[in-house]
Amino acid sequence: MPDPQPDPNAAALARDPDSLAARLRETHPEAAARPGDIRVVHAPGRVNLIGEHTDYNEGFVLPVAIERGIAIALVPTDDGIARLTLAETGETREFAGAAPGPRQNAWIDYVAGMGWALSEAGLPVTGFRGILASDLPQGAGLSSSAALEVVSAWALSGGERPAVDPMRLVHLVKRSENGYIGLNNGIMDQFASIFGEPGRALLLDCRSLEHRAIRLVGDDLALVACHSGSPRRLETSAYNERRAQCDAAVSAIAALEPGVTALRDVTPAMLDAVRDRLDPVAARRAQHVVDEDRRVLDAIAAFEAGDLAEVGRLFYASHASLRDLYDVSSPELDALVDIARATPGVIGARLTGAGFGGCTINLVRRETVPALRAAVLRDYPARTGLTPRVFEVEASAGARRLA
Repeated sequence: MPDPQPDPNAAALARDPDSLAARLRETHPEAAARPGDIRVVHAPGRVNLIGEHTDYNEGFVLPVAIERGIAIALVPTDDGIARLTLAETGETREFAGAAPGPRQNAWIDYVAGMGWALSEAGLPVTGFRGILASDLPQGAGLSSSAALEVVSAWALSGGERPAVDPMRLVHLVKRSENGYIGLNNGIMDQFASIFGEPGRALLLDCRSLEHRAIRLVGDDLALVACHSGSPRRLETSAYNERRAQCDAAVSAIAALEPGVTALRDVTPAMLDAVRDRLDPVAARRAQHVVDEDRRVLDAIAAFEAGDLAEVGRLFYASHASLRDLYDVSSPELDALVDIARATPGVIGARLTGAGFGGCTINLVRRETVPALRAAVLRDYPARTGLTPRVFEVEASAGARRLA
């Protein structure tokens, strides 16, 4: 069989399970010999409508799983080796599925981390030969890493749903990222990729794990992602630094308010009462999280009441808070929000994801989508020197087997 070759059209394979399976047969002898054993699994990315950096503070989030994601065509093997090829580049990496060893400092670490986490939890880990295709831009703040981890959990389970409760799987994916990758993140991205529902956003209480689907308002509305052309630059150290700043604020507040165990417990009045005892940076981080939790709940009430003006106000307030208090926006993201805000028919815009590059999410009247696209493509390069991408996203089902 020929060696896998780079494919400039790999993104299309992510949306075509039959073609991805055919590519696997062409490039992997094990698949060609056992075509009836081929499985194709998929996990979606997500946009977060509102509730940024609240998940690891035990607060509220409102993500949407989207139709873009990562697919793996695979054939299970008995040798315990997970070998995976990127359709886009032809690069192949492998590891011992249940005992992956040290990180390789490459994309395969997100796959290997799932093998480590599943094995640590006592779940079976199956070797496989696979090919991966993605139509989810990396570094866009659309959670490509969580989608890769979730789809890897399915691949390492022989191409079937892992034999564990879905919420337990959410925590195993988090365990993989915390314990193997070293990123001290929360559970929102994994949750959205696993629990996604077509046409629905997902309210998640990150403390109680209670969740419910929220119907998005009206067929006349669209969700539009605007990619800044600037990859997300919030590195592990900066992300962990912000979490440490939140923890420092909790410790200082808990000294006076013993019932406080997370920023979720802090009221605006509490924060005002102890502000002069807090490090100024920690106080700003805490202010964002306290306000953002309230914005999530207010946004849900506004969605359910059909109050789009209030939804838009909350989107813009969230972006301003992420820019001014949490310091995770960028000039590029700010420019995209400014352009959207000046476009009639755009209801609200804000950065989505961890920040420092990546995408904004825009709630837009459907007839306005062409005008927003035209404004971004016209005005954004002149302001930033970068080339943006503008694309609609739709609320999608969570991880699943496609074939």
